[in-house]
Amino acid sequence: MLSALEREIREVAASDEPLPALPYTALREFGRTGERLGYERRYFGRRARLAALGLLDAPGDALDDVVWATCDEYTWVLPAHQSMPVDLFACETAHTLAELAGRVDPVVGERARAEVGKRVLDRFLDPRPMEWEGFGNNWEAVCGGAAGMAALAVLDDPEPVLARCRAAMRRFLDGYGDDGGCVEGVAYWVYGFGYFVYFAEALRERTGEDLLDHPKVAAMAAFPHRVRFADGGHVPFSDTTDDPFLPAGLLTRLAERFGTPGPDGVPSFHADHCYRWGHLSRTLAWSRPVRSRPVETTSYLPDLAWVVDRGEHGHGFAAKGGHNDEPHNHDDLGHFVLRAGGRNVLDDLGAGEYTRDYFGDRRHAFLHPSAEGHSLPVVGGVPQRGGRAEVLEYAETPGGLTFALDLSSAYPSRVVRRFRWHRDGRLDLRDEFTGDVPVEEVFISRIRPEARGGRVSWDGLVTLDHPGFAATVETLATRDHHGRPDTVHRLRLRVPPGHRAVDLRFTCH
Repeated sequence: MLSALEREIREVAASDEPLPALPYTALREFGRTGERLGYERRYFGRRARLAALGLLDAPGDALDDVVWATCDEYTWVLPAHQSMPVDLFACETAHTLAELAGRVDPVVGERARAEVGKRVLDRFLDPRPMEWEGFGNNWEAVCGGAAGMAALAVLDDPEPVLARCRAAMRRFLDGYGDDGGCVEGVAYWVYGFGYFVYFAEALRERTGEDLLDHPKVAAMAAFPHRVRFADGGHVPFSDTTDDPFLPAGLLTRLAERFGTPGPDGVPSFHADHCYRWGHLSRTLAWSRPVRSRPVETTSYLPDLAWVVDRGEHGHGFAAKGGHNDEPHNHDDLGHFVLRAGGRNVLDDLGAGEYTRDYFGDRRHAFLHPSAEGHSLPVVGGVPQRGGRAEVLEYAETPGGLTFALDLSSAYPSRVVRRFRWHRDGRLDLRDEFTGDVPVEEVFISRIRPEARGGRVSWDGLVTLDHPGFAATVETLATRDHHGRPDTVHRLRLRVPPGHRAVDLRFTCH
């Protein structure tokens, strides 16, 4: 089960390439241009070598050198977070070095412990609030969990640090609803909940205290499986992807504790481009075959207002309500995904490339988080912005489900969207409007649609029947989360004024 991962670890550890440099010119690039990837690729290249060497049974002098070099770094904080003395990545680095300090030359280990204390743990002993305390999202769990595990590894008396970490974990849990859903998407569930679990298990091993024995945690453990389609793709709502990195060790431990599905396999060493020690070390330590119970065909998460149906014959459907002021928010109330032929045909673009502006006031000028990067109506020339969806109806039917949302708070006039999903691959979509405003129905895909008369086809996988509205197709060049070129196709159906309702039928083939 682990052989391919172990081979990749040995290959990376055996590299004779020098560690990537972290020059000042790379560090300052974010401040000058807002670009992150240049520095971060160098930084994570160093973390890859550190993790690979640390995972070997007998790392030798090479691990001494890379730990020493990590201690030499000007900062462990990424440039995008330089306003913070301690960020996610500083805490992750502290965790890594703390758990490796006993495996290196004593002089190197002593220096590593000192740097972990000076750069991270001392800040947890300072009563002044840290910037991320109160976020209630993945930051709380990652920073608190990584620092807590570092404290357990290197401090004679970790309790003062652990007290602050427990408080972070309480805020993290408070950020979830009882349905266990992560508003930030599956990738951030892995990040935040993963570090929550790693810390909880380290704490349980040391003290017997069990943070997983919390009423929300079982539902949280089930989240990625409830938003997964039958053929393996995940719903990519928010800043995530339809093929997220799912650490095998994490899924194994959750299956053992809660009966959730175990991993399909062990991801590549390179599947997490940040090369996080928490994920990698626990995958090696915890992965094993496990038994688990099946997941229901239809999942409804009322706190998120997400519905996912795994369908039949490779068809799948998901739609969301929620609100447009969520962490990693997209303007996407009423947006939906249709899956056919092993692909999300009517798609969600997931996370775009992270830059300074992507997390600033111009966020919704970027395609991925904007309303016009989602399958939503434009009403009176105004795309969706702001607001909260009100769930009017959710019901399972013998052959599928119905789901209705009032989206009016996100538009200049009343808008209601109704879905009727038939598990054999049919989706009836009805949008209701008030007034005589012009409306455009917009649909997003990475497959170019062909529009002829009253029918649109996405490569024969999905067809749309409509009343003969004027159709245009736009092809948009953008970049994905990793800065790679990405092509997106946007279908616009122009609805003449006076239509108080639009009825459309999608069919998966």
